[in-house]
Amino acid sequence: MLSIESTTNRFDGVLPDPEALPTDLQEFANRLVFSLDSWRREGLQVVWLEVPIAKSELIPIAVDADFTFHHSGEDYLMLTLALQEGAFIPAHATHYIGAGGVVLTEERELLVVSEKQYQTPGKPPRFKLPGGALHQSEHLVDGVIREIREETGVETAFDALVCFRHWHGYRYGKSDIYFISRLHPLSREITIQEEEIAECRWMPVEDYLGDEHVSPFNKRIVQAALDSPGLIPVELEGYGGREQYEIFMPPDGERESS
Repeated sequence: MLSIESTTNRFDGVLPDPEALPTDLQEFANRLVFSLDSWRREGLQVVWLEVPIAKSELIPIAVDADFTFHHSGEDYLMLTLALQEGAFIPAHATHYIGAGGVVLTEERELLVVSEKQYQTPGKPPRFKLPGGALHQSEHLVDGVIREIREETGVETAFDALVCFRHWHGYRYGKSDIYFISRLHPLSREITIQEEEIAECRWMPVEDYLGDEHVSPFNKRIVQAALDSPGLIPVELEGYGGREQYEIFMPPDGERESS
């Protein structure tokens, strides 16, 4: 009997070819048992079994063979099985990534929004900074500029990364990292994203920092954007092009003085 067609990675993991998985249930069951025995004898560590949604009927057979769920995408489920005792199986992604922007004009006006979900009838609007979740494979710089544009209609240019917040127990039990950047506007006209935003305005930054309805967290990050030079995007030799890497470091003057 032939083993299931597969490749290996540099950690001695086995990656069966999803397209080569038999569609006949009995054939898959027989070849899986044979393959697992062969892979164990070869000293391989972990099987990463990707089952396309079109072959989802194979999943119960894999579970019966002691595979467990690892993660899923829109069109596949990844299952894993440790072939050797103590083999390490890294966890799937554990964090969401978001980005918010402190957009400041030369006149010290701050771009703020009030979201519909936090509106309370009879109470003043609660203003925060525009921002939201990054898309898959999207850089921080691109993501914060996009989020500001989508929520407010204002075009911006990135200045620096000034701080971030790490939060556990977020959506679906995952953690969240939210990066705050300082930007300056390239346009001033506001066009709100009506599905989410109730109000958007340019507010004197002193008024924002003195507003009792603004959270201490939002006040602190705005103050950080005012006080700190922050970190700027840099390119480092050996780290490829901007398409893959995004690296932030202090401006040259700050690096030289440290």
